[in-house]
Amino acid sequence: MQAVHLNPVLIEEELEAFCPSIEALERFRKESSYHLIKLRKLPEPVVALLEKDAPVYSLIFLRSQKERKGCSLTDAIVWGNTNSLYDFCFSLEQKEGEPALAGKTIRRVMESFHKKKPGELVLGKTILPLGRKTLIMGILNVTPDSFSDGGRFDRLESALAQAYRMAEEGADIIDIGGESTRPGHNQISAEEELKRVMPVITALKKDHNFKVPLSIDTYKAAVAERALEAGVEMLNDVWGLRADKALGPVAARFKVPVCLMHNRLSNLYEDLIPDIIAEINESIDLALQAGIGDRQIIVDPGIGFGKDVQQNLDVMRHLRDFCSLGYPLLLGTSRKSMIGKILDLPVEERLEGTAATVAYGISAGADLIRVHDIIEMKRVASMTDAMVRR
Repeated sequence: MQAVHLNPVLIEEELEAFCPSIEALERFRKESSYHLIKLRKLPEPVVALLEKDAPVYSLIFLRSQKERKGCSLTDAIVWGNTNSLYDFCFSLEQKEGEPALAGKTIRRVMESFHKKKPGELVLGKTILPLGRKTLIMGILNVTPDSFSDGGRFDRLESALAQAYRMAEEGADIIDIGGESTRPGHNQISAEEELKRVMPVITALKKDHNFKVPLSIDTYKAAVAERALEAGVEMLNDVWGLRADKALGPVAARFKVPVCLMHNRLSNLYEDLIPDIIAEINESIDLALQAGIGDRQIIVDPGIGFGKDVQQNLDVMRHLRDFCSLGYPLLLGTSRKSMIGKILDLPVEERLEGTAATVAYGISAGADLIRVHDIIEMKRVASMTDAMVRR
């Protein structure tokens, strides 16, 4: 059983499978202070109960007219104002079994939507504002095979020069990665990854004049532990704590912010956005269970990971749905293949395409952007901030 808060701007296309009445459509269009909750994989008895009880609370309940192949589960939409939905949740939670679970599932979505994001990101001794301006995370790949800059910064001297350059250009955070995550990349051992990242981390942390916080881009607990012991202030995990179960407790022990990115091996989805949100919620639960603080979690929808070009575009259009999870949102589109395929351009010519995704992402609610080109994207972010942030 899953639930997702729908963006009212895109509701018309969501409603295609639910065949609402003309009267319901008119209410959708006229009223603004309401919530649209899409419920997925509901057993038929629960659907029947919700359909019967929803009108009592002045809610609209629509069941999907599409049949799920090979199962009796049904999708539905419940619509109404905040108080009515909370009253509906309370009534369901007084019951037992699956109706109570449905109430708790709807409540979680509502509470996430209303949850206030933290106003600052604490990275060791550095405190960065969240929400007042877009934060810039610079990408430093100390790898021989990354899709964009593999081999450019895999020597200590060149890696350090790039770190200082990004700091001077205005990066708020520098994300250091020692293993390529491009499609078809070769996995390496934790020992090899440490050989690549630790000399850079150690050198930067020994320089007391270097003030930019560092993030370690890894999914391995052994790598994260060594990096955090050396003073790294943030963890960026492209597998959202799913690849190494020991990683969550390590991050919790060091009390650092953790970015949970969505990733999967297949791009076959039953329902793209709800499936991604459900999987991100699983990563959030893993983080909380490991002891990571709720205000230390950042989410990333994972552009370019387990998604084809059209799916990446759909995720971009639905960024506000990911903001409704109640956590700061990081967006990483820099030079991605989505841009290259749409514009038919090589990696080194994707600056303008990246700029378009950054501006759109910020306007849709992104709090942090992860980029290669610091000066250019900082200008894009500053200009977009001036228009969309208050």
